[in-house]
Amino acid sequence: MDAKKSQAAFAALAQPTRLKAFRKLVAAHPQGLPAGEIAQFCKVPHNTMSTHLAALMRGGLIAVTREGRSMNYRANLDGFRGLIDFMLRDCCGGRPEICAPVVDDFPAPCCAPPLQARQCPRACLPSIHSALIERAAFPLHRTSKV
Repeated sequence: MDAKKSQAAFAALAQPTRLKAFRKLVAAHPQGLPAGEIAQFCKVPHNTMSTHLAALMRGGLIAVTREGRSMNYRANLDGFRGLIDFMLRDCCGGRPEICAPVVDDFPAPCCAPPLQARQCPRACLPSIHSALIERAAFPLHRTSKV
């Protein structure tokens, strides 16, 4: 992800309704949700929600598919990973042990079981610490472009 795309993603997430919608879509991943259900969850009119969803799409954080007359939105986890990668790209200066305190506990809140017994959602991010170590070992190697 480049600086311009990351700015669009951060701008999208900086608005409370969009942040709430994005978190709901991450929780629903990979199925996604219809726009009306997201609007109802966020307690905003449908046309307002459409504007918010468009901002999240411009930021590369969500994707949409048409299912009949309904628009089904889902989180774009590759875009989300790209945003996190952008923020951590220059972390450590090639020395992953420096960033370890920042990223060691990162996946824990995502995958920690809540009060009800539940499996970790497949939407959990992979270990960022492992990615940092891999990037330090192979700084020019990229597995995917976002």
